[in-house]
Amino acid sequence: MIDLTPLDVRKKKGDFRRSVRGYDPELVDDFLDMVAERLEELVKQNVALTERAEHLQEQVASFREREKALNEALVTAQQLRTDAQAQADREAELVRREAQSQAERIIEEGQRSARELQRDIEALHARRRQFIRAFRTLIDRYLSELEVEEARLSEISSDAGPARTSASPGPEADADRVEPEGPSGEADSGDAPAQDEESEKAQKEWLSSLVLEGDQKDQDS
Repeated sequence: MIDLTPLDVRKKKGDFRRSVRGYDPELVDDFLDMVAERLEELVKQNVALTERAEHLQEQVASFREREKALNEALVTAQQLRTDAQAQADREAELVRREAQSQAERIIEEGQRSARELQRDIEALHARRRQFIRAFRTLIDRYLSELEVEEARLSEISSDAGPARTSASPGPEADADRVEPEGPSGEADSGDAPAQDEESEKAQKEWLSSLVLEGDQKDQDS
């Protein structure tokens, strides 16, 4: 293909041979001028389009680079998101396991404390029952001793009665003997043995009530 420029077209004026029956030279020159102008316009348009195409190609290349960078950034962000999610899942699982382990330790410690407390309570109940049994044994022994002492005093009193009757002095001795006075200044009327018996009876009833109360509490526990 011949590389034809507007200048080449204009230089063609006068290069054509003249003939008798040829074209009108003026018309040919006008046509050549018109062709040169049109060709010049086309060349300018071609240059402009070429420059625009190059500019568009540069933009396309820039857009492609940006697209590549965006894709790489998107892939990196997706990878970071995946890594962050995995890290969060691992941390959440670690926290869950730690919380579960701590809860199990707390429950185990609570159960152990409850068992120890139950053992202490049972030990206290056992000691209380042992004390009540020992105290009951002691009270029973004291009651037995009191009963023996009471029986002995009764025997002594019954044996001493006839002896005092047989060895009682005459009226003169009774007149000379002075009766001891009580705290109120009056003569002793013989109520001391009755008061001792009532006191011993009250003590027995009190000790018996203590034993019964201890038995009732032991059964309730």
